[in-house]
Amino acid sequence: MKTTEQQFLNNLEKKLWTSADKLRSTLDAAQYKHTVLGLVFLKYVSDSFDIRRDELTEQFKNEDHEYFLDPEEFDGADGDEYAEAIAEELEERDYYTEVNVFWVPKQSRWEFLQNQNKVVITGELEVSEGGSSGGKTKKIRSVGQLIDNALEAIEHDNPKLKGVLNKRYTQLQIDQSKLGELIDLIATVPFKHDSLDSKDILGHVYEYFLGQFALAEGKKGGQFYTPKSIVSLIVQMLEPFKGRVYDPAMGSGGFFVQSEHFISAHKGRIGDVSIYGQEYNHTTWQLAAMNMAIRGIDFNFGKEPANTYTNDQHPDLRADFVMANPPFNMKEWDTGISDDDPRWQYGRPPSGNANFAWLQHMLYHLAPNGSMGLLLANGSMSSNTNNEGTIRKALIENDLVECMVALPGQLFTNTQIPACIWFLTKNKNERTNSRGRKLRNRKGEVLFIDARNLGFMKDRVLRDFSAEDLTRVTETYHNWQTGESYEDEAGFCKSADFEALRKHDFVLTPGRYVGAAAEEDDGEPFAEKMARLTGQLKEQFAESDRLEIEIKKNLLGLGYEL
Repeated sequence: MKTTEQQFLNNLEKKLWTSADKLRSTLDAAQYKHTVLGLVFLKYVSDSFDIRRDELTEQFKNEDHEYFLDPEEFDGADGDEYAEAIAEELEERDYYTEVNVFWVPKQSRWEFLQNQNKVVITGELEVSEGGSSGGKTKKIRSVGQLIDNALEAIEHDNPKLKGVLNKRYTQLQIDQSKLGELIDLIATVPFKHDSLDSKDILGHVYEYFLGQFALAEGKKGGQFYTPKSIVSLIVQMLEPFKGRVYDPAMGSGGFFVQSEHFISAHKGRIGDVSIYGQEYNHTTWQLAAMNMAIRGIDFNFGKEPANTYTNDQHPDLRADFVMANPPFNMKEWDTGISDDDPRWQYGRPPSGNANFAWLQHMLYHLAPNGSMGLLLANGSMSSNTNNEGTIRKALIENDLVECMVALPGQLFTNTQIPACIWFLTKNKNERTNSRGRKLRNRKGEVLFIDARNLGFMKDRVLRDFSAEDLTRVTETYHNWQTGESYEDEAGFCKSADFEALRKHDFVLTPGRYVGAAAEEDDGEPFAEKMARLTGQLKEQFAESDRLEIEIKKNLLGLGYEL
């Protein structure tokens, strides 16, 4: 991204968050998240509608365009009849849906909300029920009802959004004038830039807010948000260029968004990828659907929010790419789950920890040539309790594990539990992947990458990966897959065979395999260095003892008894 573009977005972030945060005094972070993001979505679809409307207006007046309306058939280009004819044509729904723009009824357009949000506080407003279908009218008596009605009308006129939008503004325990202020605030978002279109700007705003709300909510925030750098790393390593992409614990859909970014960056077509997801939490499921709609990504999130284990929304799916960041070390996950469930091909996961249940669920839905990346707690790499060691051994013996990446700490907003990424595949044979990359035969090999020393502290709490860090890990993995320019690097990466894994009792912790990085030789023999350092330590101990005696003397002189 150009410096000017990044500066524009940074200024936009600061302005929005500082201003919006002032309105949060009467709502907790979870409520405020949906309040703001629902309006952001409404602003986006309204702006997209207006952009298409402006395009159509120009096309109706362009005699070289198929939509041209000849003013001579009316009362001339400056006449009322011609203006009315264009206005009538602009309200034809098909002109918008044909280019994948949501149809926005009049009472859902941002201009209408801005003009009416002050009116409803002092009086009453009547609008038609059921979107653009007309018929009955209803009275609007609050800003919250005004917003709910706008969302309801959009859902009614866009079946794809049925049940997706969070229509709870009427129920919010908040001063109605505050909602009016929020509408006016979001109206100031400048969705125009010389080299950024409105979709990119809005998508950035949406993603930024998700990250900020995750920080504000702490542990609960991690249920819907995975840090962008981790998502980017998994997506760049798997390269989901064509095929079916699945996330069984999708949160707000971060893996799908980054997949779209990856495809666009590599000149692919988002239409070559099919998106499948599942989420148990209803409001988070809605967030994900809005996240996809903002970007124009077609998706299948099942009929409803549901438990992945007991109500699999995609039972017959075999995906080419499976990516997930499920809850770490989830307990009591298996109520109502059969011991002989076909997903437990490599062993029955323990009731007290769902790590290997998530892993095997993903493997079950993986296509024969598919690849998957899964974030799990570090304990999954070494635990031998309650059948976990047996399952891990079976995965290795069936040659499903391709790469293990150990991550640095402090990457997550919601947990300090050390984490790792498992990369698995059902086919390590020589083949060409969806990007055209020729993969060598990797049977019997596992790549270990120790990335614990990578990254930088972006603030006092959170660590992040730089672009160079992401490139280093990604290129190491791809070079190992192809056999081009790959070399083991002490302290960072190691390609291990099955015998090495057996010697380590099938533990998959990268640190056991990559070893320690070589230290620079300073020319001082080891024995002499140890003698010198030992002497320095003795001197420091002696000085410490002397200072302790002096302190005690001074305290006694001041009348303190020791």
